[in-house]
Amino acid sequence: MANFVLSLSSFLLLVSAINPTAAILHRHLNLTFFNEFAASLSSHQSSFPPSPTTYFEVRRPIPVPNSLPCSTLVLQHDFASTYGRPPITSVYTPPSHCPDLLLRSPSRIVLEWSAASAGLQFDRIFSVWLSGVDLLRSCTAEPRATGILWTIRKDVTRYASLFSKPQTLAVYMGNIVDETYTGIYHVNVSFHFYFDHRQSTPPAVQAFVAPADLIIPISKNLPLSDGAVLEVYLSFHSSDEFWYTNPPNSYISDNNLTGSVSGNGAFREVTVRLDGVVVGAIWPFTVIYTGGFNPLLWRPISGIGSFDLPSYNIEITPFLGKIIDGKNHSFGFGVTNALDVWFIDANLYLWLDGKSSFTAASLLKFESPEFAPSVKSKFKGLDGHFNTRASRTISSTGWVKSSYGNITTHFSQKLDYSNKMKFTEDGNTQEVKQILNYNHGSYSKCETSVLYAEQIFKNFPLYLYSRTANQDNGSFSSIADLRLGFNEKKFSKEASGFSFSSLKNSQSGHGVMRVGGGRVTSGIASTKQLYRYESNEGCYFRDIGSKNYSLLYDESSELCEKT
Repeated sequence: MANFVLSLSSFLLLVSAINPTAAILHRHLNLTFFNEFAASLSSHQSSFPPSPTTYFEVRRPIPVPNSLPCSTLVLQHDFASTYGRPPITSVYTPPSHCPDLLLRSPSRIVLEWSAASAGLQFDRIFSVWLSGVDLLRSCTAEPRATGILWTIRKDVTRYASLFSKPQTLAVYMGNIVDETYTGIYHVNVSFHFYFDHRQSTPPAVQAFVAPADLIIPISKNLPLSDGAVLEVYLSFHSSDEFWYTNPPNSYISDNNLTGSVSGNGAFREVTVRLDGVVVGAIWPFTVIYTGGFNPLLWRPISGIGSFDLPSYNIEITPFLGKIIDGKNHSFGFGVTNALDVWFIDANLYLWLDGKSSFTAASLLKFESPEFAPSVKSKFKGLDGHFNTRASRTISSTGWVKSSYGNITTHFSQKLDYSNKMKFTEDGNTQEVKQILNYNHGSYSKCETSVLYAEQIFKNFPLYLYSRTANQDNGSFSSIADLRLGFNEKKFSKEASGFSFSSLKNSQSGHGVMRVGGGRVTSGIASTKQLYRYESNEGCYFRDIGSKNYSLLYDESSELCEKT
C-alpha cells in the first residue's frame, strides 16, 4: 500500500519525475518471433497524407444554448523543452466584452484546448488548473511528420464560482525536444461562456445541485459549511501505466523472468482517507493513452477517456461535523499495490448556507470493512493463469443543521472486480479479461422530504490479447487485440423531478507493428467504436471505424432509437 498526501506543489514535483522514455510501447515478455505476422509487418508501411491529420476522442457534443458564446483566449504557448520545469501560467480575467458575467451565471462554460504538432514525440500527460483547481487531466496526441491537430472541449460549468474574478491559470506538460524527438506542442486554451437569453432571470436551481459556492484545492485550509464533495483526479504512468496486465511479484521471482515485466499483481484501488481512515474508494477506469500497446490504434480515433481522463466524486458531507470541530485534520490518498508512479490531486466542492451563521453536524453511521483481493494461480513452466477477485462496500450517514432544517446525507459504494490473466505458448502470449463494477449512490433529505438523490451504475469491461517478439537487429514485433468499454447508468431525483441517462461506449482494435530505436517503423491497425447516449434531455449515437490514419465510416445521430 502506497500512502501519500498531495498538494498542488507536490503534484507538480512528482510530475517532473516521469521517465520521458518509459511506458509508451509496452513489451510484455522476452519472446520468440511469431512468423505468421512477419510478412504483414514488412509489407504494410504507414503512408502519410500531405495535410495534417485531425485526432479526436468520440464523445457526446456538449449541449449549449442556441446563441453565440462570449469567448476569451487565456493561454497561448509552445510546449517544447518543458520537462522538469515549472508550469506555464497566465492570468485569467473575466472578459470585459462579456457584460452578462457581471449580471448572471452562464448556463454553460466550456474549456477548449486546441493544439497542433509535427515531428516525432511521445504521448505526454498534462493538466490545466485555475486557481489551483484541476479542470482537465489529459494526454497529448502523438504527432507525425506531416502534422496533427486535436481539440478538447470540456464542460466546466460546475466550476462556475471560479470565473467571477481574476485567477491564475496553470498548465503543466513535461515535453522533451532533442535531435530525435522533435514534436513541439503549439497550444491555445480558451473559455467559452454561453447564456440562455430566453430567460430574463437566472433559473431557480435547488441549492444542493447548483454549482458549488467554493471550490478549493484540497491542500488548503478548509472553511467548510453545509455540504462537501471531493472530486479526485488521477493518472497512472511508468511501471504502472498498464497495471491491469501486471502479474504478481512471486510469478516474476519464481520463474526468473527479466526485462520490462512489472509485478505487484493486477488489482489497484485508490483510497480517499480522512485522518488515516478510508472514507471512499476508487477502482479506476483503464484509460489507454495515445502511445499505449500499439500507437497506430489511436490515430485518428483516440482511446476512451484519453483526452479527458475521468474524475471521481466522493461525498464527504457525513463527516462534516468532524472536519469543522476546530482541530487539525488531513486528507490523504493511497494506491493499493502501486508501482511508480501515480499522480493524484483533488478539488473540494463546498455549498454554503448564507442564512446560517453557525454549522452543526455529526456522523450517524459509518461502515468501511477491511477486505483483501483473492488471487488463484496455476502454472507449469511459463504457461498458466492468475484469477484475481475483489469486492468492497463503504457507506456513511450524517446530519447537518441548516436554515433548511436538519439535513441527513447518505453515501454508499459497492465495488466488484475480476481479472483473469493467462500466459500460453511458453509465455509467448498474454490474455487479460477484466471486469469492474463501480456503483455508488447518495441522497440528502430534510425530515421525510428528499432534497436530492442519485444512483450511478458503472461497468468497465476490458479484453486484451498481446504477443511480442524480439528481432535480431534489436527491434521487436508486436500484435495487440483489445476491447474496452465505459458503460454508465444514472438515476437522480431533485426539486424539478426525476432524470436518467445511459451511456454505452465500446471500442475494439487490432494492430500489428514493428518497433526499432524506440519508434514504430512499420505496422497496420484498425479501430472501431460504438457510442450511444440516451437521457430524458436528449440522445447521441455514433458508429465509427478507422484504419491506418483514415476513417472507413462515420455515422452519427441525435435521435433516440430503440435498441
